[in-house]
Amino acid sequence: MTDAPDDAEVAEVEVEEAEVAEADGAVEVAEAGGAVEVAEARGAVEVAEAGGAVEEAEVAEVEETEVAEADGTVEEAAVAEVEVAVGGEIGDETDDEVVSTEAHDGDDAAGEDLAEDEPAPVDPVSAAQEAGATLDPAALQVLISRLTGIAEEMGAVLRRAAFSPNIKERADCSAALFAADGELLVQAEHIPVHLGSMPAAVAAAIGAFGEEIEPGEQIVLNDPFAGGTHLNDITVVAPCHVDGEIVGWVANRAHHADVGGATPGSIPPEATEIQQEGLRLPPVRLTGDMREVIVASSRTPDERRGDLDAQWGANVVGLTRLAAEADRPLDEVAAYGERRMRAALAALPDGRWDFTDVLDSTGPRFDQQVVATICVGVTIAGDEITFDFTGTDDQRRGNMNAVAAVTASAVAFALRSAVVPDLEGVGGSMRPVTVIAPEGTLVAAQPPVAVGAGNVEVSQRIADVCLGALAQVVPGRVGAASQGTMNNVLIGGDGWVYYETTGGGQGARPDRPGMSGVHTGMTNTRNTPIEALERSYPLRVRRLRLRQGSGGRGRQRGGEGIERDLEVLEAATVSLVTERRVFPPWGLEDGGPGALGENWLLPGGDESRAERLGDKVTIEVRRGDVLRLRTPGGGAYGPAPALAE
Repeated sequence: MTDAPDDAEVAEVEVEEAEVAEADGAVEVAEAGGAVEVAEARGAVEVAEAGGAVEEAEVAEVEETEVAEADGTVEEAAVAEVEVAVGGEIGDETDDEVVSTEAHDGDDAAGEDLAEDEPAPVDPVSAAQEAGATLDPAALQVLISRLTGIAEEMGAVLRRAAFSPNIKERADCSAALFAADGELLVQAEHIPVHLGSMPAAVAAAIGAFGEEIEPGEQIVLNDPFAGGTHLNDITVVAPCHVDGEIVGWVANRAHHADVGGATPGSIPPEATEIQQEGLRLPPVRLTGDMREVIVASSRTPDERRGDLDAQWGANVVGLTRLAAEADRPLDEVAAYGERRMRAALAALPDGRWDFTDVLDSTGPRFDQQVVATICVGVTIAGDEITFDFTGTDDQRRGNMNAVAAVTASAVAFALRSAVVPDLEGVGGSMRPVTVIAPEGTLVAAQPPVAVGAGNVEVSQRIADVCLGALAQVVPGRVGAASQGTMNNVLIGGDGWVYYETTGGGQGARPDRPGMSGVHTGMTNTRNTPIEALERSYPLRVRRLRLRQGSGGRGRQRGGEGIERDLEVLEAATVSLVTERRVFPPWGLEDGGPGALGENWLLPGGDESRAERLGDKVTIEVRRGDVLRLRTPGGGAYGPAPALAE
């Protein structure tokens, strides 16, 4: 056979009736940044661009391929081999792509020299756009993958450039792209509580500046009552200008380990007003002066400066990539998300289903150590769904209050998980969804109450009640309750602040046990590697293991929690904000509950002097003291074999 010369451009290749699906004989194309991976899966070809290099797992076989050449069309009944190679770096145009086609059965015509004036390879997105037609499934997936790849790359830049272990190691950050009107386009698969609430932050930024924002400027905010979640989550938003017009927005959110406030870590369990939790920023331009204000408010100024610079740089990368896609039919992405969600809802029965769950407490004081109730009613009518939180308790004097944006995040997470788990992180899917969150309740807090734990703990319970209701709608698709807490640990000393959420047990699924020692629900972070933790802070990990027997008993067991002993090497302040210490994660279909979590202090590391700590507490510790955290297990699914009939 004769290969096409390197300096030739490839003839137009038309692939009719192609669908992006995991089906035998189908071609799946998923682009995600710049590198290309070619892998054969069940007779299909998957192409994923993610960085600039080309990896070919296998040469896929494509049957009945039609190859259009300059002088006519060659229809091959035999099997053809298609090799794809992409040159250049991330963001290069598709003119750099080279496709060589070799035919079997001795037919070398497809490999002969091509005329210099032949057209470049066809970009399916551009072709569909020029034809004025709605994107076909393959072209739409190519576009979604391109945009998702941009968000993923933003997240990678942010993590690699960040200073703090919380962002660099734990990946406590998220990135997304938005349309010109602020509606979500795509999001990377980062932190659920960040992503579902970020549209509110972009809307707040647009409301504050609109068309006034200039190219090269960026907006920063963290005000929970103006698009934020809690004060630690700083969001940076930037407009994408093309030919003097705003064509979209990019945004990223990162948890900063300290932004001031009454205690190290800026989530004081004792807080009753948001002013006690740290620096509060409405949408403002992120100038050099504003950066210094944020830096000066923190106990760890160098970390804040480095993390803010990383957020700025991540947006710069996103803007460059998004501008290159501005001529694409971006509105098709949200329309696709809406179609998918409406189709899934229309297939469900109409009706109303209710579920109620509780929070252990709303703070460490005696008057706060009372149960708080969250309830939801889920109503489906045709291709629309409503989540009504009427009946939820009023907001409390404490930090266990969630703003409406956090509630919307939990709804989006639960709905997507239960109803359309295979739907990419695209916009439009919330268009058929109505959220009723009465103002002044635990799920739609109003100023000046504290909200630090609303983002990390109340969000988990909101997700639990939504999943509990949806389990009645789609039985067999929803698992038992996971640990239902982020097990927040905040420790600070002279010039340093450590923050980490801790994994636990996942609820059992209908067909398999729950996973053990993982982050669940509204968090998707990693753990801080022991080596990085001990290098960065005066702390030592004495023990880290699965908590055997903590998963609920049932046909499918709940996942195991974690047991960790952390020794403090110098005097410090410790704050714990945890849940599921009083009311355990529930099982489903007669499955048993997961084990309750436990918090302990071992003064001087002495087991005989161990003290049980409350679910929410701030204490002073000395050198050599050990903090022991035993996280909850997940609930089980189905009755235990010994109890089954």
